[in-house]
Amino acid sequence: MILWVVLAAAVAGLAGVGAYALWAPRRLVTPGQRGSYEALSIANQAAPALRSGMSAEAIGRALGPLRSLLATSGVIVGDETGVIASDGVEAKNCDLLGAAVRSVMDQGRPVLLSGDDLRCDHLAGRGLNTGVAVPLQVDQKVVGALIAVDSSAPPGLLRLCGEVAKFVSTQLELAELDLSRRRAVQAELQFLRAQISPHFVYNALTAIESFVRTDPDRARELLVSFAEFTRYSFASHAQYTNLAEELRLVDIYLELERARFGSKLGVTLKVAPEVLSVRVPSLVLQPVVENAVRHGIEPKGAGSIKIEAVDSGAAALISVEDDGAGVDARRVASALAGKSASVGLHNVDERLRATFGDGHGLVIETAPGAGTKVSFSVPKFRSHAPRSGSGYAKLAAQ
Repeated sequence: MILWVVLAAAVAGLAGVGAYALWAPRRLVTPGQRGSYEALSIANQAAPALRSGMSAEAIGRALGPLRSLLATSGVIVGDETGVIASDGVEAKNCDLLGAAVRSVMDQGRPVLLSGDDLRCDHLAGRGLNTGVAVPLQVDQKVVGALIAVDSSAPPGLLRLCGEVAKFVSTQLELAELDLSRRRAVQAELQFLRAQISPHFVYNALTAIESFVRTDPDRARELLVSFAEFTRYSFASHAQYTNLAEELRLVDIYLELERARFGSKLGVTLKVAPEVLSVRVPSLVLQPVVENAVRHGIEPKGAGSIKIEAVDSGAAALISVEDDGAGVDARRVASALAGKSASVGLHNVDERLRATFGDGHGLVIETAPGAGTKVSFSVPKFRSHAPRSGSGYAKLAAQ
């Protein structure tokens, strides 16, 4: 019996030693673990600055940690204008390296910088005889370049610089996403302030007043419609709704406008049942229809509007077309850029882009005397992550 106890204790002891032998190395900080920790720590120092975007001040704060990651004598970041910021490279050398930045951006691929490329007394005097340059990308678009310069370029420097450039690009993309979210909030504020056009309110009340004595029942119906329209507009704080609800609001709006225009306003509606449940930003269609009435039909005194929402596979294609007065292309571009008194189209375009991406902004085709067609597409199944970008809707002058 004692023998079995001794054997059991020996086995347990050996098992404990074996377990410790397997576990103990994991407790130790190996050279590889230490290197990973140091690299992540340095990267975390650069990340907050890069999340501020590609400004000279932000890039300048990030270059010290980036230079430590690359372990080179100097590093710069630039864009199409030249060098944005540098670390370890004197200002008098920036013009020379600025040319290298533009070259990388034009080619869109990494470039090795030889002694001939860096042939400059100032650079040679500091032993900066070679370097590597890699592009920085945001949303698959080259927005700048990262250049590391040193006395010599080890075989792995190009690869290391490429990985650091990916890290920088990711942080810049996150900065763009933050900007997009801020734009969405600003657009939402504009949206809340401009839900009901004073011009429409005046015309609707004037039309209702004209029926008070001649047709009280009709006036009562229009007042109910007007109350429902205002209730929806003021109470609709949800960011999204479905297309069916948007079309219902458009129908109420057009009922009030038809009370004013009578038979002079024609409306054609073509909607595929498959797209009625598509989610869209709230109040995204009615402002477009109101724009058609106010700037297309009203100047001519009569006209027709065609509203379509058709199924196009993964997206719903929505359009509002009128045969009204049309608008000069420059005026439409100004309105979309938010540079006119009318913020309706600008607001709709901003919210569509902030929600679904730049490819889903408004597309406007117009010309004086040729009517106007406003169209956009909405994903049927799920929205894209918000994306940012420059520019506004595509504009085609017929």
